[in-house]
Amino acid sequence: MHALVLKSTGKWYSILLPSGEVISAGIKGKLRLDGLKTTNPVAAGDRVLVEKRAFHYEDDTAEYAICDVLPRDNYIVRKSTNLSKQMQIIAANIDRMYLVVTLKSPVTQLAFVDRMLVSAESFRIPVTLLFNKIDLLNPEELLFLEELIKLYEAIGYTCKAIRGEEPGDVAFLKEDISDKQVLFTGNSGVGKSTLVNSLDPSLSLRTGEISQAHEQGKHTTTFAEMHALKSGGFHNCQHLNEPHCAIKKGVEAGDIAASRYQTYVQLMVEDSNDPYRRNEYA
Repeated sequence: MHALVLKSTGKWYSILLPSGEVISAGIKGKLRLDGLKTTNPVAAGDRVLVEKRAFHYEDDTAEYAICDVLPRDNYIVRKSTNLSKQMQIIAANIDRMYLVVTLKSPVTQLAFVDRMLVSAESFRIPVTLLFNKIDLLNPEELLFLEELIKLYEAIGYTCKAIRGEEPGDVAFLKEDISDKQVLFTGNSGVGKSTLVNSLDPSLSLRTGEISQAHEQGKHTTTFAEMHALKSGGFHNCQHLNEPHCAIKKGVEAGDIAASRYQTYVQLMVEDSNDPYRRNEYA
């Protein structure tokens, strides 16, 4: 039977059946072994095959078991929070990603924003940047926000400045997300749950506090070969140490944001030491 994964709680998954019924299911041992390169072999948004049979795990039992994960259209990943090299699949089969960013309470690092954009771009997932909690910003911070929005809009991203708790500020989302499978993501405390509650108050999602001390949300081998081309540059230019690199010249001229180039360099350094490649994540 085909089904859709709604939520993962570790060993159990909330599954939507074709009938509209939401049930709890476990995963067969083979799937757990197949997913060793990721912390979660099954993710929210996955289309799966389930069978009705008693499934036992430790002291719990479910009536259904996930026996296979159907091919994914795309997925968003991030590094696992533990010390391993594993990746965590945040969500799969996404029509659009909404990245919630705050400049205060808490501060979202631009390196995090760029990492998430790289992850989405690898599968051509459209992204909208939602700059939330703008009512907390002073005039100087609002000017910085304007410059930040110009930076990301200049490279093709849709940006919105919002107050997530104000239904009028997020009304445009209702039409945008209609009949789509979308992902709202961002650091803890940026207002994801508040934003979703504004869209649908009946959900009553729990919202977290912000630590006043740290302004953080509380949790509820690569081979490259270069070839000089007649048109100039290198076919496999990595924009690091190659001469006459147009990207580096763009940074020096101010046409490319230095913050985004610094994030790119960091990603390249980390990637050169990471044995897990994109085609091994799924």
